[in-house]
Amino acid sequence: MHEQVRQGEPVTPDAPPAAAGRSPRLADRLDGVLFFPVTAYGSDGALDLTAFRAHVRAGVEAGAAAVFACCGTGEFHALAPGEFADCVAAAVEEAAERVPVIAGAGYGTALAAQFAGLAHEAGADGLLAMPPYLVAAGQEGLLRHYTELAAATPLPVIVYQRDNAVLTPASVAALARTEGIIGLKDGIGDLELLQRIISTVRTDAPDEDFLYFNGLPTAELTGPAYLGLGVRLYSSAVFAFAPEIALAFHRALTCGDDDTVQRLTDGFFRPLVDLRNQGHGYAVSLVKAGVRLRGLDVGEVRAPLCEPAPAHVTELAELIDHGLALVGYPAGDGD
Repeated sequence: MHEQVRQGEPVTPDAPPAAAGRSPRLADRLDGVLFFPVTAYGSDGALDLTAFRAHVRAGVEAGAAAVFACCGTGEFHALAPGEFADCVAAAVEEAAERVPVIAGAGYGTALAAQFAGLAHEAGADGLLAMPPYLVAAGQEGLLRHYTELAAATPLPVIVYQRDNAVLTPASVAALARTEGIIGLKDGIGDLELLQRIISTVRTDAPDEDFLYFNGLPTAELTGPAYLGLGVRLYSSAVFAFAPEIALAFHRALTCGDDDTVQRLTDGFFRPLVDLRNQGHGYAVSLVKAGVRLRGLDVGEVRAPLCEPAPAHVTELAELIDHGLALVGYPAGDGD
């Protein structure tokens, strides 16, 4: 049974054996394609840890720079605490200290602290703090939430800005000065706001080595724009089902190969976004369909998400084949 953290109680257990010998600075280890695995379920809807392990292992072996387990793509919202703990522990074991594992944490402050405790016990290297559940809080409340979460865990925290958690530049500067908070993942896409945030943190917290992530769905489409602001890190949902394409794009983007960036944008990522926008929840369910198309049965999404329409899955299969061909793989490798 997984031990639960009591409300308001700091989580300060000794580091688990799996974390022994790791670098204490997560920030120094985040450089490359960030892998957000899906969570696998069996035909009965129960957690399928065997398939999940295979998925994580394949991603690490393909060249992922980090594993973000049980986050948005991993259906954090649909996992019971015990399932969450089991998945994070499995990801840590499969990563085998080759790359860091960051786990999701969310809901209200008390529950977020409990999930943080479970992630730490499982050996995670850090947390991605999801927006608080349901409520639209003001800046003071958001700051209190993330500050209390950071104080409740020894794990470094990345704050995920999206939906009902939109932060002002002054608030992000305050978070950058908060011990334990190391970065901001932006899922809003307001580049003017993000530029003001970066500038404010640079001037108000000049001694902090604060990280920024492009956290938009299919982040590759906006990768060049974010790179123009100096934001190099991004979450790649595509890596979950087509690491060959994701890695080729990342190499091109970071090396200034504009021809390849444009070819993949026009031939794969823009059409993928067009397809993703045809259904609610496709940012998750379409990714999961892609993993199945590449040969690993990770099951369907849990409610309240729904599976993509069959015609859209067919379109995705064709798009994967086309994307693989664009990066030099024979047609049919998307099967």
